[in-house]
Amino acid sequence: MATPLSELLDTDQPDLFEIHTSAAGPSGSLPLTPEMLRDRPSGDIFGMTQNAGMGWTPEQLTRPQYLILSTQGGIRAEDGQPIALGYHTGHWEVGLLMQAAAREFDRRESIPFAAFVSDPCDGRSQGTTAMMDSLAYRNDAAMVLNRLIRSLPTRRGVLGVATCDKGLPAMMIALASHHQLPTIIVPGGVTLPVDDGEDAGKVQSIGARFAHDEITLDYAADVGCRACASPGGGCQFLGTAGTAQVVAEALGLCLPHSALAPSGQPIWLDNAVRSARALVELAAARISVADILTDQAIENAMVLHAACGGSTNLLLHLPAVAFAAGRTRPTVDDWNRINRQVPRLVDVLPNGPTGHPTVQFFLAGGVPEVMLHLRKLGLLHLDALTVTGHPLAESLEWWEQSERRSRLRELLASRDGINPDDVILDPDTARQKGMTSTVTFPIGNLAPEGSVIKSTAIDPDVVDDDGVFRMTGSARVFTTERAAIAAIKGQTDQPIRAGDIVVLICRGPLGAGMEETYQITSALRYLDFGKHVAVITDARFSGVSTGACIGHVGPEALAGGPIGKLIDGDTLQITVDTLQLEGQIDLVGEGQERFDTQEGAERLAARDARPDLAADPDLPPETRLWALLQQLSGGTWGGCVYDPDALADALK
Repeated sequence: MATPLSELLDTDQPDLFEIHTSAAGPSGSLPLTPEMLRDRPSGDIFGMTQNAGMGWTPEQLTRPQYLILSTQGGIRAEDGQPIALGYHTGHWEVGLLMQAAAREFDRRESIPFAAFVSDPCDGRSQGTTAMMDSLAYRNDAAMVLNRLIRSLPTRRGVLGVATCDKGLPAMMIALASHHQLPTIIVPGGVTLPVDDGEDAGKVQSIGARFAHDEITLDYAADVGCRACASPGGGCQFLGTAGTAQVVAEALGLCLPHSALAPSGQPIWLDNAVRSARALVELAAARISVADILTDQAIENAMVLHAACGGSTNLLLHLPAVAFAAGRTRPTVDDWNRINRQVPRLVDVLPNGPTGHPTVQFFLAGGVPEVMLHLRKLGLLHLDALTVTGHPLAESLEWWEQSERRSRLRELLASRDGINPDDVILDPDTARQKGMTSTVTFPIGNLAPEGSVIKSTAIDPDVVDDDGVFRMTGSARVFTTERAAIAAIKGQTDQPIRAGDIVVLICRGPLGAGMEETYQITSALRYLDFGKHVAVITDARFSGVSTGACIGHVGPEALAGGPIGKLIDGDTLQITVDTLQLEGQIDLVGEGQERFDTQEGAERLAARDARPDLAADPDLPPETRLWALLQQLSGGTWGGCVYDPDALADALK
């Protein structure tokens, strides 16, 4: 029965009709001069009027102005209780960072402005149509942030507060675009791991494990409730969110030891205060983001990515930051070169051998501690300028002797019983523990334009003694993630078995917005047989993904890639050398017949594309537009950017 209209529309609030139709307005007067009235744009003057209307003291309105941008989401009460939930913990508390920075700007006799562009949660989107908006959203958010920056023409500089998978990359892209502005980033930090339970990566596999009777309903409900042990910050593992924080600091866009601070705690808030102070100093010194984001800074970020074992999604984001900054976009060859040169030194989730949470990485010294080892190896550009206003070399000299370093490392040892040198290792120890480099880029007749695998995250049990992962198996081809996960859960007539190679196609940019397929990789990681199953896809993976999972296959199926010609029962061969960082993915058989890779290429060329190749019917038109524009602008390996010059050439 419908609710009576009177219950929806009528009210008994007694003061509802006590309406004022005019007001006295703010007291005081604008600090105008004849020159201002004659020479300043009308927008500047009207802006002062609005600033007074919002309550700022009129006589202070000529102070320098700074813009604070953030990805804040949800509505949080003063006591921390939710009034309306955000999409994720990563943006839930960042308003506190904005407040701390704003108060510091005020203390510095400046006027803070604030604006917000929230962001989605890739974890919440897994396995749903929302994932089709995920990667495209990064570009949208960066464009809106850019427009907000330009829409306050009186700002002296911009402070960006962000974390998580799309919010922080978007913020970096936006700030990088304003070449002549001083900018700084305050990372949103990380959530704490639970005392006894599962991390936010593992807990996403409870559905698959329950389907295989590996856990009980009560267990799933219990660990699912407690996995986010504190209300704010990005995930406890070095996925895309955490890696983006590491990369932002390595670029020189953050103060030293900013990345991965525990959200909501004093050390986290303090960073916002000091960052506001640093931005004012940058403006005074006329140091802009173009002075910081050089080709050398970008290479430093790539080096840190390799040393930390970061998410493969940064292969999409860092080239976009470089493009926005007007710098050289890293190529696959550049990534390959860096990963061959740089040893992995950090033992952090989702990588091993132990897999420490991100807060322990922070306490062990975070980015600057890793840089001390890399400095010894001669792998950093130490003359690169940072937002401190000083070269990286001077920041590292400060860090090495700082009280902050010694006290936090001591705290990790005393409180958690963890030796900091077991989290951030020296190169010799890392080598002895079998810690391999981060990323390999397999090619072959299935990926003539390349692909990517986080080779350091392949289960050691399936890697041969020579450091090579080898697998020959039967293709199981799926055009939807829904069908693939059903087969993995054993809910189909032909469930996935050990030895199968899952091939997931039509999920690249043109098919599904290049969705993230962590639902699949997390299930395989935590199922008993999962390490004996490989995945090949034109989609991408979450930063927390592990296993023999090969993504970014190019060309994608809908762009004519040979992966779109595979059928069930094809024999595929995967080889990934985790030491030499070389790999191949090839068709080597049909039915009972076997042949070499060259013949495999010829047979693929002679085949017709599968008749079921199609974009997902739920692909949003905005995402389709993004896919087409980025395809003409360098594609995924170029960072999924919009290149106006390339687009103009395509229209000619």
